[in-house]
Amino acid sequence: MLLGYKSNSPVQSLMKRLEQLGYVLRSANGRIAFTGKITGEIKLLGAVSAGFPSPAEEEMVDLLNLTDFLVRRREATYILKVDGDSMIGALIGPGDLLIVERGRTPKSGDIVVAAVDGDWTVKYFEKIGRNIRLIAANKKYPPIVPRQSLEIGGIVRAVIRKYGA
Repeated sequence: MLLGYKSNSPVQSLMKRLEQLGYVLRSANGRIAFTGKITGEIKLLGAVSAGFPSPAEEEMVDLLNLTDFLVRRREATYILKVDGDSMIGALIGPGDLLIVERGRTPKSGDIVVAAVDGDWTVKYFEKIGRNIRLIAANKKYPPIVPRQSLEIGGIVRAVIRKYGA
């Protein structure tokens, strides 16, 4: 009764429409799972110069779905909110959202979400031979060398920052 429907028919219609729009998936046994789609399409109007100013013409080039643009493997992707300033040199700050992909082996230079000796953090991954260190992008934080355990929670694939209120 959450939506106030008195029968199953409207609910089935709603779920079918959500499935058509890509917000939910239906498995072979009929179970429904949310896809993680974060928005519909947004107009892509073209490009803008970040160097010298150039004449700009507004013309719709395409429609862009942010989920499709930012997420490679939906089933392995999640979002985390950043707390702290250890990655400000990588332009990752407090309140930013990280799109993280699980299940891939990181290589040196990747930004990872990792549990080091039981505590979670986001840092650059560095592997030299058999030695692994996690490096902050802020000089006030020293490199972290796991003493007992290291669990990679995923590789950061994108950062989302909202400006202003």
